[in-house]
Amino acid sequence: MFENEKAGRKFIKKITPTKAQNSIKVNLINKFTLKEELNSFLKPIFDGYNIGLISDAGCPGVADPGSDIIKIAHQSNIKVVPLVGPSSILLAIMSSGLNGQNFAFNGYLPIDRDDKKTKIKELERLSLQKNQSQIFIETPYRNNKMFEDLLKNLSDSTNLCIACDLTLKNEFIRTLSVNEWGKNKINIDKKPAIFIIHKS
Repeated sequence: MFENEKAGRKFIKKITPTKAQNSIKVNLINKFTLKEELNSFLKPIFDGYNIGLISDAGCPGVADPGSDIIKIAHQSNIKVVPLVGPSSILLAIMSSGLNGQNFAFNGYLPIDRDDKKTKIKELERLSLQKNQSQIFIETPYRNNKMFEDLLKNLSDSTNLCIACDLTLKNEFIRTLSVNEWGKNKINIDKKPAIFIIHKS
């Protein structure tokens, strides 16, 4: 099961180049997938086959539509086996210099401008109250807007880490105060990114 068939098949070809592509049955799980379809995706398991869930980026089931089918698998007494791979969330907190002892992953923030502003302020408050790093993500084509909103709504002294293109050649990881970021604007449009804030 893939989020995107082209990306999924490319990954399978890379890790098993001798596997015939026409032998791979693909079901897509994304925001357009109907919940009623999910049970049928698990049918091959009852016919004796193993199946896999692949995310385009990040981890299946973490801020990812795959969590719905994983829940059904548990309800159907199907064994779920997570495979080790790089997690952008953990790589970002590891390399941020922010609190890796106490952190929270918040997924996507609201799209509505006012709701997003409220959420940013709330996460900053939580960070200060709990000494907790607050991690979140954004759809890559909205990254630059998110960056602007963070600079506009966070306190100057709040630390902000931006980690983009993790594990790639053009990987970028930087933690600065919001005040310092105001003097070091960047372009992160269409790049997979993790945002972390910490107010102390």
